[in-house]
This record gives sequence, C-alpha cells and structure tokens, in this order.
Amino acid sequence: MKRKSLIVFLLVSFVALYGLSKVTITYWQYFYETRVNAIDLLIKEFEKENPDIDVVQETFPYEAFQQRVAAAIPAGKGPEVITLYYGWLPTWKRAGYVKPLPFTPDEAAFVPLIQVAKMEGKYWGLPTAVRSLALIYNKDMFDEAGVPAAPTTWEEFVEIGQKLTIKRGPMIIRAGFGIAPQGQDHHLVREVLIRQFGGQPYSDDYCQVMYDSPEGAAALKFYTDLQLKYEIGDVDFVANYRDGFIAGDIGMIIDGSFAIGTILKGAQFKVGFAELPVLEPGGTKANFASFWMHALTPRAYESEEKLEAAVKFLKFITSERAMRLWLEVVGELPARLTLIEDPELAQDPIYGPFIRALPYSYATRFYDEIAQRRIMLDAIDRVLKEGMDPADSLKIAAAEEQKILDEYCVSK
Repeated sequence: MKRKSLIVFLLVSFVALYGLSKVTITYWQYFYETRVNAIDLLIKEFEKENPDIDVVQETFPYEAFQQRVAAAIPAGKGPEVITLYYGWLPTWKRAGYVKPLPFTPDEAAFVPLIQVAKMEGKYWGLPTAVRSLALIYNKDMFDEAGVPAAPTTWEEFVEIGQKLTIKRGPMIIRAGFGIAPQGQDHHLVREVLIRQFGGQPYSDDYCQVMYDSPEGAAALKFYTDLQLKYEIGDVDFVANYRDGFIAGDIGMIIDGSFAIGTILKGAQFKVGFAELPVLEPGGTKANFASFWMHALTPRAYESEEKLEAAVKFLKFITSERAMRLWLEVVGELPARLTLIEDPELAQDPIYGPFIRALPYSYATRFYDEIAQRRIMLDAIDRVLKEGMDPADSLKIAAAEEQKILDEYCVSK
C-alpha cells in the first residue's frame, strides 16, 4: 500500500513539475477562416514536437485588429508572436509594437521581396507566404457566352466583360467585372496599370510620388472607364466583390492568391485563373506582391524561456514544411525559393498564374499603409462618384501622399 502511494505521489509530483516547466505563448492574427485553420494545424504539429510549449491562438475581426494591438501591447499585454501586414511595419516599429528578430534569417532562402521587412539593417519579421494578383473568372459563364479563353489584353478583357454583363435598363443584373477599389483594385491602379501605361508610381527609394503624370492619368481613366464608359461593372453593385463572384453574380474579378481557398470552397461553378492582361500583345507586365509576416512583440522578451519558445514557433511557421501546408489550406504562395521555383508548381492551373507573376511584381513600400490606401481610394472615388477628371484627382492624391513620404523620408 505504501509502495503504491509512493508511486502515485511521484507521478503527481512529476506531472506538477512538468506542468510548471511548460511555457505558454500567444499568437495573434485577424480572423480569416483559412488562415486561422492553417495556424491551428501548425500549432498542433508544433506542440507535438515541442511538448514543453503551449501556443494559444487568438483572433480578432480585421477592422478591430490594429486597435486591439494598440490597446494591448503598450500596456504590457497581448501576444508574444503576432502577424502584421508588411505595409504596417514602419508604423508598428515607431509605436514599439514589434521588436527586431534576435536571429539573422537566410535571405537567400526567401523570395527577394521580403527585403521590405528589413529596416535599419535588421529583420522585423518573416512571412510564411507571399501573394500576387491574378484574373479569376467563372468558366461556366465564359462557356455560356462562347468565350474560349481568358483575356490576355485589356481590350479583350473589356470585350469579354461586355459579353458577360447583363443589364435591365440602366441597372446591372450581372456584372462582367467586379470593380473593387477597396479590394485589390487600388493596387491594380498603383502598381499595375500605371506601370503598364509607361509610368512609375514612386521613385526607386519610394520618397517621391510620381503618379501625377500623363501615364498615371491614363491608367486611372482606363480603370474608371470600366464603369463609366464600358459599363461592365459598378463599384456599388455588390457589398463585397468576392462574395458576388462566388454567388455567380460577377464574371471576373482581380484578387490575391490568399483568396484561392475561399473561392474554391464557395463557388458552385468551374473557376479559372490567369495572369493579368497587358495593354497589347508583348506589352509591359506588372503585378503587385505583398505578404503578412510574423513578428515578435516586446512580451516575447520578458524572459529567456518565452523568447526561446517564441523564436522556435516563428521559425516553425516560416519553415518549408509550414509553407506547403499553408499553400494547401489557404492558397497563398510559399515564401521560400525552393518551393516557388518548382516548375510543376509554376505550371499549376490554379497557383501558376500567381507564381509566374512574382518576377515582375512590386511590393509597394508603404510608410503609413492605411493613410496611403485611403488617398488612392479617394482618388478613384472622386472620378467615379464626383465626375472629376482623373488627372485632377491624381494631382490632389499626389500632394496628399507626398506629405506622408516627406515626413518619413526626412526622418529616416
């Protein structure tokens, strides 16, 4: 009896000691179903390999995410590991929400665009995946309209959009194209169309606005003409362009690779993917690339145990293994070159158009992403809703955005 009691006592003591030795860290991200599911799966794998570490995932609505970060981290609360959009980094760095990584990543292993996560010679985070844009279309709708293939030029894009559009009087019943400035279209104007029309949105160091130009005006006019002249869509047609596409109310959208999982899961029709059109055969190709990265907050540095656990988790979720899972669950492209350069993946009918676009993609270096996005959205709105000339609207936008660039570029 005494022997049995002793064994029970030792087991209880071991469990108690083991429990005390475990480290718990928290990971924050905004709620996007496929991303949340991917992290849940990665946490299970990580905890299996690291039984001394518990990882708790907490999510928040996208609209409230930055406010929660601003309230928690300065108060010494919140997560040890967090995700953030690369364009938020300058603002988050100045606010003290993130700390530089305590290790030097192998730059050569990642796609070159991760350089925008490097400031003052240090990396402030790493991505699991990167994303670019592609034309996504309803194949069934194409077949019904007698359209054999995706457009390769914008002229073909407009022609197909007009075939797909159904109107009842002035009202659009079915849109050929889901016009979505607040989705990915502000990137389409800034980094794709302006370059295709022969312009450059910013100077190479991103300290000078350059889209206030004839090329910029031509790009914005073409984009807004999709509604005003060609009438293949309307910015107010649906509340959400992606939902409208999934519902079968829109024939074509331009979206990021992060939306692949959501679209394929929801669409009840055959979905096609293609590289973005160009102005003319052989014309300039351009695309927008971006990524969400994982970073460490000041909380990760509260103890050696927490920092070690947080670094282990961050390295795990940015490993090649994690990227393969992320591609399958979310649809975003791997950030490691060994996977991106896989010829089979580049020819994949779904992922291929996004991957093939990466060599000619640009990641805008934002200094205040929210404000800069708002400026471009306002420029588009002034044309679509107020009837302003595109050149005049861009002139206003350029003056507003230059103030933001001046503030950052002078101080750096």
